[in-house]
Parts: sequence; C-alpha cells; structure tokens
Amino acid sequence: PCGGEREEIMLERAKREELAGKAKEIRKDIVTMIGVGKAGHLGGSCSLADIVAVLYFYKMNHDPKDPKKPDRDRFLLSKGHAAIVQYAALMECGYFDKDTYIHTLKKLGSQLQGHPDMRKLVGIEANTGSLGQGVSLAAGMAAGLRLNGLPSKVYVAVGDGELAEGQLWEAFMAASNFKLDNLRVIIDRNGLQATGKTKDRFDIGSIEEKMKAFGFEVMTIDGHDLDAIADALDAADQVKGKPVCIVADTVKGKGVPFAEGNASFHNGTLTQEQYDEALRILEEA
Repeated sequence: PCGGEREEIMLERAKREELAGKAKEIRKDIVTMIGVGKAGHLGGSCSLADIVAVLYFYKMNHDPKDPKKPDRDRFLLSKGHAAIVQYAALMECGYFDKDTYIHTLKKLGSQLQGHPDMRKLVGIEANTGSLGQGVSLAAGMAAGLRLNGLPSKVYVAVGDGELAEGQLWEAFMAASNFKLDNLRVIIDRNGLQATGKTKDRFDIGSIEEKMKAFGFEVMTIDGHDLDAIADALDAADQVKGKPVCIVADTVKGKGVPFAEGNASFHNGTLTQEQYDEALRILEEA
C-alpha cells in the first residue's frame, strides 16, 4: 500500500504506455551495453528499470539541455554497480548520443565506467559504488538544497543486500534527525545479491519496520507497476517533516526471463545466444 486513506492517482493511458516503452528501451540498452562475453550487472539494473523510467520520464525536474541547473532534482545510485540503468536513462533522455556511446561500456577511456563517475559523464551527480555511501551523499545534497532555499528533491536507490552496510543506518538517522523531507530513499528489494538470496546471507528482518523506527515515512510498492511507482513518488511530495522510504518489491533481471531471479546474473556474462534471445524477447514485449 502507498499509505493512508488518500485516493491513488492512476496514470493516463498515454503516459503509462510511454513509460512502459521507455522501460523497455532502457532494458534493451542495458543488454546492448553489456554485450557478449563481458561481465555486467544485468540483474540489478533490470530490476530498477521501471522505477528509473518513471523518475526520468515522469517525476524528476531535470533538463538534458541544462544538466546543471540549480533547481534540478537529483538521482543517485547508492548501488552504483547498477550504473548501466542510469546510463540507459540518460541516453534515452538525450544527455549524450546513444549511438556514440552504447557499445563503449567499461572500455579503456570510456565515459561509461563500471561505476558512475561524475567527472566523466554529464547527468551523474556523485561517484558511487562503494556500497553504503550513497545515502550519506544524498542526505548532504538534500540538506544543502534546503539551506539554499531550492525546491529540489533528491532520490537515491539502495539495494536490499546493501542494507548490511552500517553507514546507511547512520545516514538514515541523520536524515530523520534533520527532517529532510526532500529526500526519497528507494530500496530495490529484489531478494538477491551476488552469491544468493539476501535473507540467507544477512537477514535484517522487516525493512519497513526498521525504516519506520528510524523516522521515515514508509511506503511499499510493486516496483514494476508503473502506476504504483508514480503514485508513491507523488504521495511522497505530501509528506512533511521527515524523509520518505519507498520499499520496491522487484525481480532481479526483470524482463529477461532466463535472468529473472537468477543470482548468477548479478554480474554475469551473456553468450551470443543469450544476448540475441534477450533482445528478441524485449523487442517482442
């Protein structure tokens, strides 16, 4: 549920179809960037594709023609290994030329590094990927924006496996203490990490109850339901005096059937057959 007795707002059909198309293109871009025989984080990138599509093409205030405008909303990947999903969204928005860059992922000298690098690529707000640090960065940005009197929101995506990192919980406490109601923490709860099920590696119990205890307004959604994603993001704007956590239940590798729920595609390689199959399925979806 997205909280309370409020009326849920459904996307218009045309906007829903547009967002579904963007999510599809983002997944195709993810597969294309990874290519054949090169390790890439397919699983955790595809699990975020719908959320990222809604952020970039529905919710966030941003402008590819003016990527540094002061009042822009910010999106950070604390789970920086999923950088490919953000690269795909930036391509589809027009921050940089898709045809020029899509086959350059992780090549020597490429701007599309294995983890996001704000010094190399327009549209990246922070260098991330050392797990556990993204919320600290996002909270600092949110506090700074508020001090500057700007209406901008800061969105940060966190992996459920990443929640084993202690620095995140310090940042959650700080965000609550400073009442950062312009901060949105999105937890990608796909249930898997590099070596298997998250609950078998480090079971933290109820994420919702913990985040409530840490002072957040908490919503739980289907992370592949475009209406639910948009509705939760809109509802977050009505929350005052505390930060918001959206727990998104997702499927690792969503959209690529042989990778769905398969931990081996956390950072796996595609054969030529798998690559062709993935693109065919996504094209037909």
